Amino acid sequence: MTLTKKDLSAILKKELKLSVDISDSFVDEFFQAIKTTLRSQKTLKLSGFGSFKTFATKERIGRNPKTMENYKILSQNKVRFSPTSKAKYFLN
Repeated sequence: MTLTKKDLSAILKKELKLSVDISDSFVDEFFQAIKTTLRSQKTLKLSGFGSFKTFATKERIGRNPKTMENYKILSQNKVRFSPTSKAKYFLN
């Protein structure tokens, strides 16, 4: 099952009895705060849930399998998630 921003907004609306505009705004601001934090601080910890950490991949050489031509794959920033022991417990 996929949980979308729209689904999160609907859950907030139902559980907290918020208006659609407020719940949509809350979800948008939450994800904006996550993006801003990861860009500036490289680590985001959500207590009882897990940590998001950014890391940079190394440059490497790739190969087009059709033409067998080599090309450079540039370094990229990616995000890694590590769940807490509490999150692992409620998943299992």
